[in-house]
Amino acid sequence: MMDNIGSSKANDDDLATDSADVAPEETAARYFNRELSWLGFNERVIEEAQNTSHPLLERVRFLSISGNNLDEFFMVRFAGLVGQYRQNIEERSADGLTASQQLAAIAERADRILHNQQAVWEQLQGTLRSEDITVAPIADLDETDKKWLEQHFLDQIFPVLTPQALDPAHPFPFISNKGLSLVFDLVRRSDKQGIRELVMIPSGLPRFIRMPSENAVYVSVESVIQHYSKLLFPGYEVANSGLFRIIRDSDIEVEEEAEDLVRYFRSAIKRRRRGDVIRLELGPGLSDSVITLLRESLVSDGGIESRIQGFVGLSDLDLLVEEDRPDLKFSPYSPRFPERIREHGGDCFAAIRDKDILVHHPYESFEVVIEFLRQAAADPDVVAIKQTLYRAGKQSAVIRALIDAAEAGKSVTAVVELKARFDEEQNLKWASQLERAGVQVVYGFIEWKTHAKISMVVRKEQDGYRTYCHFGTGNYHPVTAKIYTDLSFFTADPKAARDAAQLFNYITGYVEPEKLELISMSPRYLRDDLMTLIDREIANEREGKPGMIWAKMNSLVDPALIEKLYAASNAGVEIDLVIRGICCLRPGVPGMSDHIRVKSVVGRFLEHSRIWAFGNGKELPNDRAKLYISSADWMPRNLDRRVEYMIPITNETVHDQILDQVMVANLIDDEQSWELNPDGSYERVSPSSKPFNLHRYFMTNPSLSGRGKALKKSNAVPRLSLRRRKNRS
Repeated sequence: MMDNIGSSKANDDDLATDSADVAPEETAARYFNRELSWLGFNERVIEEAQNTSHPLLERVRFLSISGNNLDEFFMVRFAGLVGQYRQNIEERSADGLTASQQLAAIAERADRILHNQQAVWEQLQGTLRSEDITVAPIADLDETDKKWLEQHFLDQIFPVLTPQALDPAHPFPFISNKGLSLVFDLVRRSDKQGIRELVMIPSGLPRFIRMPSENAVYVSVESVIQHYSKLLFPGYEVANSGLFRIIRDSDIEVEEEAEDLVRYFRSAIKRRRRGDVIRLELGPGLSDSVITLLRESLVSDGGIESRIQGFVGLSDLDLLVEEDRPDLKFSPYSPRFPERIREHGGDCFAAIRDKDILVHHPYESFEVVIEFLRQAAADPDVVAIKQTLYRAGKQSAVIRALIDAAEAGKSVTAVVELKARFDEEQNLKWASQLERAGVQVVYGFIEWKTHAKISMVVRKEQDGYRTYCHFGTGNYHPVTAKIYTDLSFFTADPKAARDAAQLFNYITGYVEPEKLELISMSPRYLRDDLMTLIDREIANEREGKPGMIWAKMNSLVDPALIEKLYAASNAGVEIDLVIRGICCLRPGVPGMSDHIRVKSVVGRFLEHSRIWAFGNGKELPNDRAKLYISSADWMPRNLDRRVEYMIPITNETVHDQILDQVMVANLIDDEQSWELNPDGSYERVSPSSKPFNLHRYFMTNPSLSGRGKALKKSNAVPRLSLRRRKNRS
């Protein structure tokens, strides 16, 4: 459920205070710690695994997601702090903590999370058993199942296992990231001599084996290896055995002097596989001497170990969700295809030319984005396509459309971001395929990421060339588009086209725009433009007009923007923030943030769209509010070290859909929402007498801008309303 956790290496000023002279206790009173705030988000994910309103296997999925989230957190964020600690970097976080203080706080919080995860898994196992789904110890199997399992071990598992002695003659072997391994202390029957053996469990083996019984009975692969160890080690008795798992530093730092970015990343990906071990997870059964050996052989300086009395590697629980039990999963949902485009005979360009259109994913199909590119590839009147690619997935129809367009003789430019964490290798493959097809592939800046999600199609028409643009808040990724809530904005506005062209020229040729007519972009203008918008709300309030801000995003970290929001609150501006993940702002603090409220929505879909609304001197919602969508969160990396966009929404219907539908639905949701308290704790919102679930609302109600003629029908789209809470002095 994570978007992109983000770099936390020594040069990551997402963590830094503006001044080293600020006292730690003063900054701690103004900001929450970024890392602990993220861990708080993962705790909310774990809470969803306990939410009995979700189907049972979906609760298991949430627990698995929380495990995977924690793995990635340690692979990147924790590893970055370890790097700072090793280099004796004294720079403090925004809340005044040194790297070593943050590491200690994270270790303590993470242990609590691990304990909670194991407790939730124990609860879920009992509920699963009541539904005839069991993760069973082998001792509980009957003799028929044991006989089948022994043969399965001999045929499917034994051939791929390679025991290795751990002694002075055998150096400790390399273990891959997130690798599971067993250690056996053995005693030879013939002479009672002891020997220690390591068995690395190949990643190609499934973590769970489903028994051939009618009910769903699973056994873990490690328990099978342990149970049949007599077949693996004939002539030995097992004195002791246990499981462990490692997490490696998996970040990639880009060196500014890198001469060839493609070659650098190909080499860096190989180095990442051998990153330092920064977390050692120890399962039950390991002896003290084995733990000492593992610690000395594996854990790097600054790394930590965790002892787990339960299931090691919770992310693997997602394999259980594959069980064919639709009654224990969310009801299948089929996204709608925009009626507006159907009314134009499926012609995306005709529909966009007629009027701007907004597509709300995943409720409306991502297929419309793919169809936009497919039609561009097949249309003889299309002369050029420009496309940014941050994450595109492994089976990408977007890539196919770009290749088809190039092979059809069109001018195609693809900005492929090699620095998209954990997608670097896939993006290198896509870049190679695109280049072979004749696409002009550009990798952008060495020190900045291109995170903007923009597509341009230039088409020759009767009155000249017209450019059609797509601005997205999410990636061009067909899989995540089914579970992330995002916005796709299509327009043929010439101003947007000219601005988008300048943005592409900036990336491909370093030609900095002198003047943008409509959009704003980082790292050059976006920060200042946001500050100006907030200042206008402060001025409105001082002039006796209502000052109001609504903003929805994934993370709020930037200290300068937080301070500006505090100033707005002190001026009386009413501020409502919907922030799914990290929030370093302290809301509701008297004299600092009295007028700021923060909530987080965690549910079936992952809230990912970025929407910013400024009242413009009127009560929200209103037609005159200044409304924007963006690819950026309010973090230093997005504003200072990434290419991002912000575009205003002026079309009346699209404006209504985003402000009066999407934003209001997020604000009034009371079934999957959490409120952030001044002390940093989150409190689940209590449902009203008429509870409202925003995900259910959008699954069952049509959107506004995509409805076309259907919008004119009476009561075609239920309108939402928000009773504003007055908090004025």
